[in-house]
Amino acid sequence: MPSPPPRTPHEAPKSGRRESWIRRLADAHRDHPDRQVVAGHHNINYVVPLGWSLALLLRTMPFRARVKCRMPRDTVEVVPRIWQSEPELLAVVSRHLKEVPRCLRDFGDWSLHSYRAGRALSELQPEGPVGEPMLRSFAEFFARTASVPDDELPPRPAGWPESRQSQAFLHWLIGFTEDRVHGPNRWRFADLFAAVGVRPDAMTAFRDDPDRPRLTPRPFCLLHTDVHRANVVVDRKRIAVIDWELAMYGDPLHDLATHLVRMDYEKDEQTRMKELWAEAMCLAGHAEMTEGMVADLPVYLDFEYAQSVFPDIMRAALDLAELPEEPDSADFAAAAARVCRALRRAAEPLKLTEVPDAALAEQALREWCAGPLGRALPDRPGHGHHGLLL
Repeated sequence: MPSPPPRTPHEAPKSGRRESWIRRLADAHRDHPDRQVVAGHHNINYVVPLGWSLALLLRTMPFRARVKCRMPRDTVEVVPRIWQSEPELLAVVSRHLKEVPRCLRDFGDWSLHSYRAGRALSELQPEGPVGEPMLRSFAEFFARTASVPDDELPPRPAGWPESRQSQAFLHWLIGFTEDRVHGPNRWRFADLFAAVGVRPDAMTAFRDDPDRPRLTPRPFCLLHTDVHRANVVVDRKRIAVIDWELAMYGDPLHDLATHLVRMDYEKDEQTRMKELWAEAMCLAGHAEMTEGMVADLPVYLDFEYAQSVFPDIMRAALDLAELPEEPDSADFAAAAARVCRALRRAAEPLKLTEVPDAALAEQALREWCAGPLGRALPDRPGHGHHGLLL
């Protein structure tokens, strides 16, 4: 499986007196006593006012401006990341999608970004329908993202599937789930997976299912892959999609599928989103990207439900194990509900013989927590930190 490329030389922190002052002032901003902390799955962000001195050095306007100090978190790999430098990608994306926050400086160990004013959609509408105007905004976003020129994107990993190799792209995603998520964590969670009915060969069987048709070859484009309510900032009814660290280059139907699943749309809005996506793609000159959509989108939806079983079950278990006190009945019930929901959604794609009820899932979690692998563990040699941050 291809590995992400190393950081390229031009990503190294800049040098010189001016850059030294920028770094010194940026460090002071990062440690601002009144900073607003915004924790994400992959980064911790400190939002602070932009002072005049730093603004002048960065050649940007300080009036009422804020900046975001973005600190990567040390996490277990549970989702693909083909470009290790989000700032390098943002340099391209922000040229074409003006609403996307820019990276003002990449210091290597952390980076300084412009801050997009507004409120997260997860605050404004945490669940339920989002409405026709928002659906149209999403469709337009996907079409504009597909229009970002391929030749401006950072280098892909060696051996990355070429444009139109949709089947190879899907197989790469399946291989990542098996080789980087399920396999490496089986030593700790194998008994829990087995107790709730997830077979060791689940993803291999998904890949080799003879009843699943081969995908239609489609042109590839830039994908965000994580467009959900918490990654969408709304300001005066306009949206900006943030957090591009999981972006990749591939089949556009994968981006639509992850969006449909992670937004948790109700049936009518999911149907409408599909229609608007296809319409927006065609209007933007990307009609070829919609070819085979009726047959192939369900395959990507099945994959999204299937692959999420592993991190969802592990996350539910680890959240129990990492509680400051012994989990109580309510904690176990909530974790069991999360496990059952993940299994229900993956039952058909993974051909699960049966989905456990809440009582069985709760018992499996209790046994795992009570066993030697359920307690807080020291780092396994060669594997590092064990907390799953999705």
